[in-house]
Amino acid sequence: MKNSPLATILLAILAISAVSSVGLCWSYVSKARELRTLQAQAAWITSNRNLINALANDALEYGKTHPDLEPILVSAHLKSGKASAAPATTPATKPAAK
Repeated sequence: MKNSPLATILLAILAISAVSSVGLCWSYVSKARELRTLQAQAAWITSNRNLINALANDALEYGKTHPDLEPILVSAHLKSGKASAAPATTPATKPAAK
């Protein structure tokens, strides 16, 4: 009995489909792991940001009753200095186009 070329073609298509399915499955699993890692990092960053903001707010509140803390708050860019509170000059305007 002779081998049918149709059976060979279908077997090749089946093998290609199986290999591509394994590749796509591996890709999905690796991307899901990467996503989980990135989400954990984002949660850690958000937690640290909230902690730092709370600390900065507490320092500003404490600075209201203790003026000797003001130079530290200005150097940390949490509070603007008295000299830099008002703009020194107004921006120049552009000449009208003719």
